[in-house]
Amino acid sequence: MKILFVAAECAPFAKVGGLADVIGSLPKALAKLGHEVKIVIPKYKKIDHQRYQLQLISDTKITIPWPTPALQNEAFILQGVLPHSPVEIYFIGNEHNFGRDEIYQVQGQDYPDNAERFAFFCQAALALCKYLNWRPDIIHCHDWQTGLLPAYIKIYPNEEYIWNRVKTVFTIHNLAYQGIFPPERLNGLAMPDWTYTPKYIEFYHNINLMKAGLVFADTLTTVSEQYSREIQTAEYGCGLEGVLIERKNDLFGIINGIDYEEWNPQTDPELAASFSRADLSGKQKNKRMLLKENKLPIPRKKDIPVIGLISRLTDQKGFDIIAEIAQELLQLDVQLVILGTGEPKYHALFTELHKQAPKKIAVNLKFDARLAKLIYAGSDMFLMPSKFEPCGLGQMISLAYGTIPIVRKTGGLADTIDDYNPATESGTGFVFEEYTGKALLTTIQRALAVYQNKTAWKKLIENAMRADFSWDASAKKYITLYQR
Repeated sequence: MKILFVAAECAPFAKVGGLADVIGSLPKALAKLGHEVKIVIPKYKKIDHQRYQLQLISDTKITIPWPTPALQNEAFILQGVLPHSPVEIYFIGNEHNFGRDEIYQVQGQDYPDNAERFAFFCQAALALCKYLNWRPDIIHCHDWQTGLLPAYIKIYPNEEYIWNRVKTVFTIHNLAYQGIFPPERLNGLAMPDWTYTPKYIEFYHNINLMKAGLVFADTLTTVSEQYSREIQTAEYGCGLEGVLIERKNDLFGIINGIDYEEWNPQTDPELAASFSRADLSGKQKNKRMLLKENKLPIPRKKDIPVIGLISRLTDQKGFDIIAEIAQELLQLDVQLVILGTGEPKYHALFTELHKQAPKKIAVNLKFDARLAKLIYAGSDMFLMPSKFEPCGLGQMISLAYGTIPIVRKTGGLADTIDDYNPATESGTGFVFEEYTGKALLTTIQRALAVYQNKTAWKKLIENAMRADFSWDASAKKYITLYQR
C-alpha cells in the first residue's frame, strides 16, 4: 500500500509532545512490513536542514489547489529521510506560516493565525502529492492541525482526479486540544458556508478543526482501546462525545508503541552504564549518577527508592492530586526527581517543596532529553497519576528501563500496566482507580512496601523489562484497518 502521513510534528525534526514520537516511529514499522510510506510536516524555522541533510526539491511556486484569499499560496519543498529507515519525509516551506521561532505558540500564547497556517499546510500536503505524481491509497492525518485535509478531499472530490480513490484515516492523539477558532475565519480556510452547521464543523458558535477530521475522515482511530471507549462519554468526550458515538462503528483504538532502538538500556549512549534484565548492576550506577547530578544525597545506611516524574506540569497529568498529598510525600522514605514545565502554580509548588526538603526532592523546570533518559534508567519508580491519558509513552519507556510505573487506571495507562499481585508475583506496576490524592498516596505506600522485599522487587523488574510494546503489533493492526 501507499500511505501518506500528514502531521504537525515528527521526531527528531520537530517535537512538542508524544505525537512527534508516533510519527517518527510508526511509519518505520509500516515500511518494515513492505509498504511504501511517506511523511509530510511543515518546515519550521527550528528544523536544521543541514544537520538532517535535507534537499530542496522544489523552489517553484507549488500552487495550492483551492482559493484561500487570506493565505499565501506558494510553498517550497525539502526532502529528507527518517533516520534509520527508508521512509521519505517532505517538509512544506513557507516563510509567512512557518518561518517563526516556535511551532504553535510564543510566550505561552497560541499564534492567532494557527487555523490559517495549518489549513495552508493541509492544502500544500495534497498539492505535494500532485507535484510528485504520487497517489496514496491512504492519507493518515493526525490531530486537529490536519483535520481540514479529509474535509478538502470530500468537499472538492472532482478538483483533481488524483483524489477519487484515496481514503483518509484521522487519529485523535488528545481530544482536549481541538483547534477552536471564531466563525469569521471560515472563508480564509477554503471551507464553504454550508459546513458551518452542527452537523459539520460548527461547535458552540465556533469552528472546530478536530471536529472537521471526525466528521469527514473515512475512518477514525485513537491511541488506546480504553481511550476510544472513554471519549464516547461526557466525562472524557470534551463536548465531541455525540459525534464520536455517531461514528462509533468507524472508531478504533490502537495502542501506540515505542522504538526499542532508541529506548534500550543495553545500548543507550546517554546512560552512565548499560544494563539488562539479566544484569541490573548498571541500573544502580545510573541511580547514583542521577542523585549526584540532582544534588541529592546518596544514602549510606539503606537503599531509599527514587521516584521519577517526567511530564507537563498540568492538571491533566494529575498534578492537582499530587499537590493534595505534597506534604505527606515529603514524610515518606523516598527521593523525588521531577523534570518538566507547565502551569506556573506547579512551578511555584515544587520550587517551594524543594526549599522545604532539598535532600528529598530535585526539581528541573525545563526540557532535557539526556536527563530524561537518566531519570528513566536511574529511578526505581515512575509516577503517572493522570486524570486522563490517551496513550502515554512514559510508562512504556520506564518498563523498558526496569523502572516500575505507578499509574491511574485510565486510557492507555489502563491498557499497558497490569497491577502487581503479590500472591502470584504477576503484574508490571501499581495501579489505582479513584482520582484522589488519598488513592495515589495509598498506592505509593503499597509500592514502597514491595520495594523493601528485594526478591519480589527484582521479579517485578523482570516482569517490567519483559513487556513488549514495540510498534510491530500495532503496525499490523493499522494495515488491517487501512485494508478495510
